Amino acid sequence: MEYSGKVIWITGASSGIGEALAEAFAAQGASLILSGRRSDALQAVADRLPTPSLVLPFETTDKQALPGIVEEAIAWQGHVDGLVNNAGISQRSLAVDTALEVYDRIIVVDLLAPIWLTQLLLPHMTGRKSGMIVGISSVAGRAGVPLRTAYCAAKHGLIGYLDALRAETELHYGLKVHTVLPGSVRTQVSANALAADGSLHGKTDSTIANGMDPAVCAQRILADIAAGHPEIVVAEGLEDMLAKLRFSDPDKLFGTAAAMGGQLAAQRDASSAQ
Repeated sequence: MEYSGKVIWITGASSGIGEALAEAFAAQGASLILSGRRSDALQAVADRLPTPSLVLPFETTDKQALPGIVEEAIAWQGHVDGLVNNAGISQRSLAVDTALEVYDRIIVVDLLAPIWLTQLLLPHMTGRKSGMIVGISSVAGRAGVPLRTAYCAAKHGLIGYLDALRAETELHYGLKVHTVLPGSVRTQVSANALAADGSLHGKTDSTIANGMDPAVCAQRILADIAAGHPEIVVAEGLEDMLAKLRFSDPDKLFGTAAAMGGQLAAQRDASSAQ
């Protein structure tokens, strides 16, 4: 697929999967709107891209500012052809230990914020009867896995919203809606995840450290978008299996996840007893 003349807007574009997607889209000719909270990091990405780019920093949860941000994005080239909702935050804590504020923060960042942005851009796309919306969910958006109750809730919800949006907009308005379910990718996702009290986890999990290269992940996403796949699983090994078991053998999925969670809960109680 060629993206020459297309404008793709990516949130969370300063690092990780978002940065890799910006580079992949630009390599295919797209102009990029790069959003995130850190303007200096976004500018560093923009400086490396071979195509025009707009650095548009904002806080995705600033609901009052979003209408103006959307207007600015559209005004840059007169249109936005694709929105990639990539910004998000993860979690590393058992539910029994997790403060309610952690649920508030993750649900707002990972679910409500992408819904708000999509809803504000939607009239522009439906009016043109053209557009692409991509939501970066997770394998945890299909499989409920331990240490991520808030994260799983948000990522399951994002898939549900986008699946329903696809049903409403694909045939009549010509929109293409894709959900992306990455497994472990070598990013800062676990280091930036929230712990039980809302502080940063601050550590890179071994599964993340040994995960997929973000550039490989981005190339697989673009290839599956080009192939027209509504749901795109970008995972390997156990994580790939878990995502697929949701439909092929849910009982096995639940049993596998329960075994993982039971071990972690037992370790937690044993540590508390010492």
